[in-house]
Amino acid sequence: MRPALLTTLLPFLRWFPLSGATLRSDLIAGITVALVLVPQSMAYAQLAGLPVVYGLYASTIPVIIASLWGSLPQLHTGPVAMLSLMSAAAVLPLAALGSDDFITLSIMLALMVGVLRLALGLLRMGMLVNFLSSPVIVGFTNAAALIIGLSQLSKILNVPFPRTDNFVSDLWIVIEQLPQTHLPTLVFALATLGIIIGARRVIPKVPGVLLAVVLTTLASWAIGFERNVTAPIDSIRDDGARSVAEEYNRTLGAINGLGESTSRLNQKIRGLGSADDAEHFADRALLEADLRVLVHELEQHKLANNERQVALHNMRFAHAVTADGQDLFYAKDSAPADVETDGRTWRVAKVKSGEVLLMGGGAVVGAIPAGLPSFKVPELRMDLFWALLPSALVMALIGFMEATSISKAIAAQTRERVDTSKELVGQGLANIVGSFFSAFTVSGSFSRSAVAAKNGAKTGLFAIFSAIGVMLVLLYLTPLLYHLPQAVLAVIVMMAVFGLINLRALIRAWQIERQEAVVGIVTFVATLAMAPQLANGILLGAGLAILLFLVRTMKPRTDILGLDAEGRLAGVSMNDIAPLGQNFIVVRFDGSLNFVNASRFEDVLLEARAKNPQARAVLIEGSGINDVDVTGEERLRDVIETFRDNGVEIYFSSLKAQVYETLRRGRLFRLLDETHFIRTKDKALAFMAETFDSGKPLQPAAPAVGPSTPILG
Repeated sequence: MRPALLTTLLPFLRWFPLSGATLRSDLIAGITVALVLVPQSMAYAQLAGLPVVYGLYASTIPVIIASLWGSLPQLHTGPVAMLSLMSAAAVLPLAALGSDDFITLSIMLALMVGVLRLALGLLRMGMLVNFLSSPVIVGFTNAAALIIGLSQLSKILNVPFPRTDNFVSDLWIVIEQLPQTHLPTLVFALATLGIIIGARRVIPKVPGVLLAVVLTTLASWAIGFERNVTAPIDSIRDDGARSVAEEYNRTLGAINGLGESTSRLNQKIRGLGSADDAEHFADRALLEADLRVLVHELEQHKLANNERQVALHNMRFAHAVTADGQDLFYAKDSAPADVETDGRTWRVAKVKSGEVLLMGGGAVVGAIPAGLPSFKVPELRMDLFWALLPSALVMALIGFMEATSISKAIAAQTRERVDTSKELVGQGLANIVGSFFSAFTVSGSFSRSAVAAKNGAKTGLFAIFSAIGVMLVLLYLTPLLYHLPQAVLAVIVMMAVFGLINLRALIRAWQIERQEAVVGIVTFVATLAMAPQLANGILLGAGLAILLFLVRTMKPRTDILGLDAEGRLAGVSMNDIAPLGQNFIVVRFDGSLNFVNASRFEDVLLEARAKNPQARAVLIEGSGINDVDVTGEERLRDVIETFRDNGVEIYFSSLKAQVYETLRRGRLFRLLDETHFIRTKDKALAFMAETFDSGKPLQPAAPAVGPSTPILG
């Protein structure tokens, strides 16, 4: 096998031979990245609605695969904020947050994203990302960063964050709970912020994220930050609170039952989807009607339980333990005089399966399963495949766009060459293989890649070292992370994503082209309004950008030409100058002449003639025409015949070679001879002035002789 083909199939062979200096640089960079990767991956797993251990799983095998088959050695792949939130948003309508089905669908989504990226890479379809214009990307990124960051606010305040199909209303519920903020949790969040910012300024070589995790975890353990008690609902001695908890528990059971029913109905509907006979059509219609009723009932139950969850959390309780060890909870300041309480304030954190979890402190990460992820074939839920496919496609493109932009930024510094299609293949394989090891969707990380480049990473081996570091944490260090406050992870996510907000780019877009800036602003607003379904926001933005492009194509810039004060050709309408000539018109058409704008071309010439009815000729300055299709050529012949019937001749100047050849292959030369095609603009203007403004009579056109090249004048 040829060496070039071998390195194409196994790109990691380019790393070898490894020198001692390279190995040492990669080891240092890998360890440094691992110190950032562990807390980041745990935070992004929670953002994806998954237990933190799945973030660690996604930071092992996928990292290794992406580094082996990627294009840029310094690109670090793993959990990232944007795709984590998009994963949660895609799966949430289909499964309860944190449930086994939710985990299963998140892993299945990673497999789908991986297959799509791999297919795009093998087909060298990286160009698809070009359909997302810069203002659309900026608008989407700003909105997504804002959504991701604000979604962590509830963890900083330690209040419930209800999940519905409207992120803005959910966020408003969180803001309404500001008076219920758990102050110790807020203190941990502010301390984390201070440590990270302080470390950047005072000890920049030490990862501030790691330092914050270590210090806050030690402080949490030292003060006993977590105090949880799980007890039966009957242990609540306040009638009103107990009634709300019982109703919540009953409704939760109904929600689970309705979820299973809707899943079964979806399967039946898809099973009848290919049937054409009337009997099956009627059955399908009835099933769809039943499904709409169930979905509506399910949404109503979820909304009702969201209100109960907030109401329960806002209640305060006092905790007492009976002589026989039974936990009892009384409304705050309402415990019987003969009952001794522990003096703490307790809140309801969760109600499930007839039990209630009460919290007397703050929320921590808790127990993390030790051990490496095992090999397991992802479960494919084909009844939900089509529901996940649109999100998977958008996530594949967004992740690719993110990885590509990161790669190009780093490659500009390292002078490496980036092959976007190969990067798609590496990212695709990382997600596919990762899904067999319980990983959710991964992509290239800007922050970790920047850390790697800054610390001298030379080859993709640094990423393998970082993955080994995560494996060591999974094997030996998970007990040390038990007391890590959830608020710390929330601040880590916030600081990572708020750095992505870039308002200056939208301001620059407004200064350059306001229509495109409006599309970016609409994308920003739509993404916020449609959250948590982020895919809908960027699809709308991409659609508007394509529509704007079509409108511009349909109406290219056209104008009658005149001479400005300095003797240069310029548009009459934009420069307030007189048109050239008395008996001829010079028209510029800047755009391809095709089926989209052919009628526009005809209208422009008719308008030009209407403004100068005495004109006997029209010169089309065609340097801006890049190509002509069949429709454009046919419309051009119609215009020439119409104008000739009215005593007006049409000439062309400055046509590009490919345009001229296209017209020559058509039937246009049956109408015009070579004297109607003048190569240069100056000679064309001189010819028009001499022929039509000197008082000489117009000579009839000679018969076509089929020239192969335009005359020089």
